[in-house]
Amino acid sequence: MFELGQQGAVSDLDGLLTALLHVEDGWRPNAERVDQLDAIERAKAALGAVQARVTDAFVAEEEEVAAEWRARARAAADAGDFHAWRVARDEARGHADETPCSATARGSRRERQRDRVGVVAQVALARRVSPSRGSLLVRAAQTLVNDLPGVLAAMEAGQLSEWRAEIVVRETAVLSSEQRRLVDSELAAALAGEWGRLGDAELGHQVRAVVYRVDAQAVVERARIAESQRRVSLRPAPDTMCHLTATLPVAQGVAALAALTKAADSARANGDERTRGQLMADALVARLTGREAADDVPLEVQVVIGDRALLAGDDTPAHVPGYGPVPARWARDLISRTGQEASTQASVWVRRLYTHPDNGTLVAMDSGRRLFEGALRRFLVARDGGTCREPWCDAPIRHLDHVVDRARGGPTSADNGQGTCVRDNLVKQTPGFASRLVDHPPGDRPGRSRGHTVEVTTPTGHRYYSTSPPLLRGRVTTASPVDESPLERAYEKLLLVA
Repeated sequence: MFELGQQGAVSDLDGLLTALLHVEDGWRPNAERVDQLDAIERAKAALGAVQARVTDAFVAEEEEVAAEWRARARAAADAGDFHAWRVARDEARGHADETPCSATARGSRRERQRDRVGVVAQVALARRVSPSRGSLLVRAAQTLVNDLPGVLAAMEAGQLSEWRAEIVVRETAVLSSEQRRLVDSELAAALAGEWGRLGDAELGHQVRAVVYRVDAQAVVERARIAESQRRVSLRPAPDTMCHLTATLPVAQGVAALAALTKAADSARANGDERTRGQLMADALVARLTGREAADDVPLEVQVVIGDRALLAGDDTPAHVPGYGPVPARWARDLISRTGQEASTQASVWVRRLYTHPDNGTLVAMDSGRRLFEGALRRFLVARDGGTCREPWCDAPIRHLDHVVDRARGGPTSADNGQGTCVRDNLVKQTPGFASRLVDHPPGDRPGRSRGHTVEVTTPTGHRYYSTSPPLLRGRVTTASPVDESPLERAYEKLLLVA
């Protein structure tokens, strides 16, 4: 039904997809099903190689076009034609940055990736991944095609998946192009036909061993780069928990764990009945926030909950911006516990925010200011769920941005505002990108009630759509006229800050 050419190009992509969608048609013995799984996995690896080649060709073409426009800009500047220079400069920026991206000198990779935000954004949108993931894919594609042909050949042969190829790219990131080619040659010779037999950790060990021989200085540089990337992140976990992760230099991480362990052991020795893990977790929160107890944190944690879920026992889940849905009963317990425990120094504020009865999204509010500040800022962060509004981006909101720029007459309002990460706000300013509000994307189901929807147009003319998430998922109920009045009265009694 399909075949792969020598360079991994799919000659009949439609036929391939049709074959894969119908692999389960009819009865087959399980031995044949296992063979199918193996064939599909090899096809996925080969398609990953094809995507790498397509990505590299796309980026290279954009850089060539940008170079042509930069040459025109220089010619216009020499001729004193300011208008022509500005047009050419903007066209060059729309395809690639003013700095050539083909340089391979060590130490310039971070600048080149930052300068290529527009190209990276288009790759990320096409592959339906976040911008940060798109940046990694672009870098991996260019490295595989230009510096690691042996690794790319293993992908084309179905021996090495895209994820495992990225391990090689990551472990060789501190090397120059010439050094990466030496590593690639040695790996290709040592692992010919053996790529698929190594586990992820063993593959990483093999690559690092070669890297250390090729350039011992890379080890020191890698440690320096890793230390500069220390950070703290938060990820949701099941059952209304979360993972607070700190990526630290090993000495600092060991010291922090030792301090928490010592505090837990001391508390246990004094008769505290909490488990060792509970004591360490509570000590971490108390020490980070400067409070005596973990529950005394006086920080604002937004919980969006419907009035009937708060006051009448409805089970429509609540929403914590930046985390996601939480059970209504858990939200009620959190609010009542925080407000009633005598030992706590935290307070509860209740703010009325109204959701659309059909789709569960927050309604709009306006401001006459140029910047999104105060209540309007908090509203936008809550409406957009605490994460970037650009398609497939889950980064936390860092900027509040006008959908239609203020300079083009866009108002500072909830309708014209959206939460974005830093990268996507920069992408929006890149020539060739445009955003606007739409009621319904093309092909939308007739009569469907959507929330706040933004259309993003890329320099190639492709359009992508982002809709604010429904914060009250599941059953969205509205109060009957009989229940509405007592609910409103009860809500007014709970309202501390309007």
